[in-house]
Amino acid sequence: MILVTGATGRIGRQVVAELLDADVDFRALARDPAKASLPEGVDVVRGDLSDPSSLEPALEEVESIFLLWAVESDESAPAVIEAIGRQASRVVYLSAMGIPDDPAAELDPILSSHRRLEQLVERSELEWTFVRAGGLAGNTLGWADDIRADGVVREPFGGVPRALVHERDVALIAARALTEDGHQGRRYEVTGPEVVSGDEQVQAIADAIDRPLRMEALSREEARERLIATMGDAGTADGMLDAWAGMAADPDPPTDTFERVTGRRGSTFREWARDHARDFA
Repeated sequence: MILVTGATGRIGRQVVAELLDADVDFRALARDPAKASLPEGVDVVRGDLSDPSSLEPALEEVESIFLLWAVESDESAPAVIEAIGRQASRVVYLSAMGIPDDPAAELDPILSSHRRLEQLVERSELEWTFVRAGGLAGNTLGWADDIRADGVVREPFGGVPRALVHERDVALIAARALTEDGHQGRRYEVTGPEVVSGDEQVQAIADAIDRPLRMEALSREEARERLIATMGDAGTADGMLDAWAGMAADPDPPTDTFERVTGRRGSTFREWARDHARDFA
């Protein structure tokens, strides 16, 4: 029996789809099963990672778990890992690229949260696989409102060139690690197959929806004002802009992890854009 947390999110839904195709026993965790909107026949159980006591019924007879974490639940992390360890033997954790080998290295809040979860899992007696995803193509869905409004995407540095990864590819690796042997103790860094510039990302979406679009570069000052207005924290805004500037100057190269693990070619950003054309139209 496999338990899928985060089952109603973009990647979690894809993990559910992969496990359905694999015809294995699993259940999906949701805060409100009535609103989960998962495929017919999926066993959806109530539970909340911020409330470890709510997990006991969901974990009954579970051997493996797909763990997707939310930063706002960090305080409950030790109790959640302990609860999982009492029942399950294997965990596949959706982490993020960029976690250094140095455990004392200073990190932004998101990577710091992922590192803490990885450390908790490693200290447990669970068999583990960490799927460290790179930039997710799905993050460009944040452009949808601007695309609908006037067809102009406004980004600092004119968009950051990245090897964006399709959520389906991340989910397939996670599903393999949940259902096959040989993935224990691996840290899989997963990206898309090619680096795509901001202009190329916008053009791929334009082609997918058959509508002219363009990228407009924001100055650092303009971008900082927007981020502070959204996040309310100048320090976080500056940290994000510094990270984006570094990626714009020196993009991370794509990895071949997906092809090595699955034997298949990874999905391109153009393929992702066609799959999500409706979300931008």
